[in-house]
Order: sequence, then C-alpha cells, then structure tokens
Amino acid sequence: MTSIAFNPLVPWWVIGGIALLAGALLLSGSFRSGRGVLLRAGAFAIALAALANPSLVEEQRETLNDVAVIVADESLSQNIGDRRARTAEAVAALQQQLAALGNIEVRVVHADTQQSTDGTRLFAAIERALSDVPPDRVAGAILVTDGQVHDVPDPEAVRNGGWRGTGNGPVHVLLSGDRSEGDRRIVLVRAPSYGVVGAEVVVTVRVEDATAPAGTVANLTVTTDGTTQRTIQARIGADTNIPLVLEHGGPTVLELSAEAGRAELTLANNRAAVVVNGVRDRLRVLLVSGEPHAGERMWRNLLKADPSVDLVHFTILRPPEKQDTTPIRELSLIAFPVRQLFEDKLEDFDLIIFDRYAQRGVIPRSYLQNVADYVMRGGAVLEAAGPEDATPLSLYNTPIAQVLPAMPTGRISTGGFRPQISDIGSRHPVTADLVAPGASEGDWGRWFRLINAVPQRGTTVMEGANAEPLLVLDRIGEGRVAQLLSDQAWLWTRGIEGGGPQAELLRRLAHWLMKEPDLEEEALRAASIGNRLEISRRSLAADPVREVTVTNPDGIETRVPLEPASGGRTIGALTVEQGGLYRVTDGILTAIAAVGALNPKENEDLRTTETVLGPIAEATGGSVQWLVDRGVPEVRRVAADRDTFGRGWIGLRNNESYFVTGLRETPLIPALLALALILGLLMGAWYREGR
Repeated sequence: MTSIAFNPLVPWWVIGGIALLAGALLLSGSFRSGRGVLLRAGAFAIALAALANPSLVEEQRETLNDVAVIVADESLSQNIGDRRARTAEAVAALQQQLAALGNIEVRVVHADTQQSTDGTRLFAAIERALSDVPPDRVAGAILVTDGQVHDVPDPEAVRNGGWRGTGNGPVHVLLSGDRSEGDRRIVLVRAPSYGVVGAEVVVTVRVEDATAPAGTVANLTVTTDGTTQRTIQARIGADTNIPLVLEHGGPTVLELSAEAGRAELTLANNRAAVVVNGVRDRLRVLLVSGEPHAGERMWRNLLKADPSVDLVHFTILRPPEKQDTTPIRELSLIAFPVRQLFEDKLEDFDLIIFDRYAQRGVIPRSYLQNVADYVMRGGAVLEAAGPEDATPLSLYNTPIAQVLPAMPTGRISTGGFRPQISDIGSRHPVTADLVAPGASEGDWGRWFRLINAVPQRGTTVMEGANAEPLLVLDRIGEGRVAQLLSDQAWLWTRGIEGGGPQAELLRRLAHWLMKEPDLEEEALRAASIGNRLEISRRSLAADPVREVTVTNPDGIETRVPLEPASGGRTIGALTVEQGGLYRVTDGILTAIAAVGALNPKENEDLRTTETVLGPIAEATGGSVQWLVDRGVPEVRRVAADRDTFGRGWIGLRNNESYFVTGLRETPLIPALLALALILGLLMGAWYREGR
C-alpha cells in the first residue's frame, strides 16, 4: 500500500506564515499588472512544498491467515443413534474443505464433557480455542452437535458486543441427530435438600413425553434407600407430588424410575435421584434419678452439653415411706408429674434413662408396663444400675424386666477393676476404637463397684472383673435397651487414676439407643471421594464379609474385594469414572452412593433441537443446518459485507488481516531539484518583467 507523508523542515505555522506573506505579495503584484506574477507564484509554491518535505511511503505487508474453529460435541448425548458417526464424518469433511481454501488456520476442538456437572459447554471451548487470537482474525466457528448446549451466550448481549468469542465471525451449527425424535424423561420440579426426621417432605416431579397422548398415565417406581419400593401413577406433563417420611438422620436416597414410553432415545433420563438429608429435631430425653449420688451430675452434664437435646430430669430426693416433719409443700418444687410423663407424653421422648432407680412406689407398675410397651414400639431405655439392683427393689422386679437383657444376681463386687472391651465389643460401634492409638485399656482408671448380673440375651460389649458383664446392649421389638451395670463412670469424669473415655462412650451409647445410622452394628456404607468409591462393611461376625458387588449407573456390575480393618470393619475402594448413583450390596445389605451430579444436565433433554442454538446463530450471522438433510454443506470465504450462508453452503469471514514488515520512503521533491526550479522560475519572472 502506498501513501504520501509530510515531514516539514520548519513548523507548520511558519510555512503558513510564509504562504500568507507570499499571497499578499503576489496579490499586490497582480494589482500593478506585473507580468511575472504567475512565475513568482510557481516559485513560491515550489518553495512551500519543499519546506513541507513530502515523501512517498510504501508499506511492505505480509498477509495473516484467519482462524476458524470446528467444535465437535463429544458429550454423552452424542452416543445416541448415529450422532457420533455423523459428527466424526462432518468434522473430517469440514477439515478437508477448509484445507483446500487456503489462507485459513483451522482449530478442531473435541469438547468431551462427560465428567462435567454443568452439562455441555461448547462456547467455553470456543473461548479457550481463540483466547490467543485477535477478534479481527476470527473467521467464525462451526459447531457439530445435537443442539443441547448449556452455556449459550445471551443473543442480545452478542448483538450489543457483550460476547465476542468469534469476533465478527458467524457461528454455524450442524445438527447431528434426527428430526422429530421422541423421548420420555423425568423432570425434578422441587426437591428439598433436607427435612426433619419423622416428618414428611414432598418431592415434586413431572414426566414429560411429547409422543404420548394427552392425559396418558405412566407408572413411576419410587425406591427409598435402595430397599423399599412403591409404584405411583404419574400423569404425563403434570406435576406429581411424592410424599416421603424421613426415617433416620443423614442422607436418604430417593430413586425415581418411569416406565419406558412408546419412543425412547435412552432410558438414562427415565431415572432421577434425590438425596434428602434428615436432621433430627431437638431430641427429648427423660432422666429419672434415684437418690442423689456422685454420678448423677455426670448424666446431667453430658446431656445438657448437647444443644440438640431437650432434657427433662427428675431426682427422687426422698422416698414416700420416709417419715419426718418436713411440710408436704416443701418436699418438691413441683409435683412429680407421673401420669403426664409415663402415659400422656411417653411417646414424645426419644430416650428414657433410669439412673440408680429403685422401686419406691413413686412410679406405679402400670406406668412401668407402659415403658416396656414403649420400647417394644421403638423407644429406647438405658438403665444405669446401682446397689439398688442387688435388692428386691431392683428395676428388674418390675414389668420393665421383660425388655432388660441382663438379670441381677443379687451380688455386688466392690473390688477395684479396670473396664475391658469384650471380643465382640471390639467390633461393636459403641465400643470399637475407644482406646486411643498407642494406648490400651490398662491405661484407664479403675472402677470400684460392679452389679453382678447374668445376661439373658443381647450383646455384652464391656466387661468388669472376672469377665462379668458391665455394659449389655440389646434390640427388642422395634426398640433398644442398654444396661450399664455400675454407677462408677463418674470416676473417669473426675480423672481419677487417669480417667477414661467416658464422654465418648456415653455419647455413643446414647446415640446408638436413638438409632443413629452411623452406629449400626451391621452396616454397609459407600461414599465417593474424588474419583474413588470407598466402601466399608461393619459386622459383629467374627468372619466378616470379604466381597461386595457394585452396580454403576449403566447397570454394569463389578466385584470389589474388602480387606480387614479395625472396629469390625472391612474396607475396599473402586475407581469410578461415571457420575450418578452407585449401588453396593453384599447380598444382605445395600448401600447407595452418589458420585458427581445425580441428575446431570446432559441427561435433562436428549432430543436434537435447533431452538437452543438458533438465536445465537442468528445473532452472529450464522445458520443452523441438519446433517440428515443434505450432509455437510459447502464452506466458502465471504467478505465482511456479504451473506454468510445460503442453500447448501456456509460462509466464513475473509478478514484480509495482515501485518507491516517494513516501510520504503521516497522524497517527492529532492532539495536540488526544488532549488533549480525555484531559481529557474525566478529568473523567468525577472526576464519577463524586464522586457
């Protein structure tokens, strides 16, 4: 490219002043009818031009290639039908055509989004591919996809310059699927993330199927925690409410599965999953203490330290048969509400603790029968035994005996002993791993009283002297019972002889009684950590389970060996690559683990569509075309002011980009030539005026 540049020898204002002066002189000479005015004007003009010092500048340019991006959608939805094959063929054909055009650099991006939780993100791939390219060198982008893209820019923002991922280049879309595809899918409308244990939450879903007649009903199978199943009727296109009662704390997994429709692309989106975390409302505990003793405050402090526990505590300070002159109105701050506690409000309590309670006629036997019935229906009772249990006043001589696992013998051992974890207790979640690493039960402080008893059933997890039972746990009916056959745990609280793990022991004991899932004796758990599925099987059996079967979201089964670990557990791990629900079973127990996104955006709608990408293609001047109609269109280079698509072809901008490699400057008026012309013209003027 050639242009004229000026490099004046004096400032422009000086040249302007000289021009004005010369013009005045020439005007004055013309009024006097000077015959050499024109020659003098020519001399002045050449002098002024010489002062302006014009030169001819010639740019030396090198043409730059434009850049075009081909984005191949390789998400999971491309596995349907012939989409992936059409995509591969289209990309190869486009590369061949663009290579023949010349003056264009082609960048092919394979957008593999199978591990993404945000769905198919093709425009992020475009931005990455063109991050080092100036906008004025971008020829455009060609997307080969099924149209289900989840990061499409706002078309209005594109029109207003808010997104310039392709510069001024168009975005063309080549759809890889078939027209009029049908598919049935489940849409989660509302799904709570948490709820209160024992309360009902509602999950709202909608089954959509464009090929089903209006009013069609589909069977929807609902599975809770991989075990309990029920079938409900869901009307196509209408919201369906699914009630769910949370039976336990922690995650509850709800799996939904709709029966196949008349036209199905895949059954992957006929399934959905919801994880609802159960949180307990404030736990209500009733603590009934016999006559005051040193360990009473231990129970109170333990339970009051937990902000989620509502504690109702009564202490029987004086038995009714004791006679003295104390006025009746001073015997208690409030009357002992026996009827309200043991009849009207009994079912409201999550745990009842009898701490060194003895029969004193305070609680009628009929109410103690209510407590036994409460356990059978799912309640929890803990008896912390004291010397009273070795007498006829023992709680064992009441209707509660039918739920207590150990029968007192009437004898009391008073020698010092160190509590020991039994063999089965080393595998029980209440007592397993109570000993700190590098320590032993021999480091615990001694207790000095043990109520001798004979276990009738249940599990003895801790022992005293001579292997006498110390802590016995039992399940009976729907409820749970524990007997702590000593009132000396407070010695650990005081740190006598080094103390012991009384806080952790009693915390676990209370939570086991209240059916916390983490303290189940027979449990199978699975959790995802990164790309690993970690599996733990806890059992009281001496010969634990050594293998489990893992079923991935696609239904493929894998056997995973388990290795022995501490606390009655066997553990194993499996590397996983696919997101979704994994089912783990040992033939008896089943666990569900969620890996990545439970309901990936990729599976929300698997039909090929032009409605998602159509607006962005229009906003950039591009087009949407179906490969099934005419195959791969012809690719052309078009000027900036021309259309970028037509029947059977698509266009990429020819930006004619370049960079300057050098400049060549040639003076238009050499100094000697200017001087010669000026002198010649002045001499001519002098000669003409002298005649």
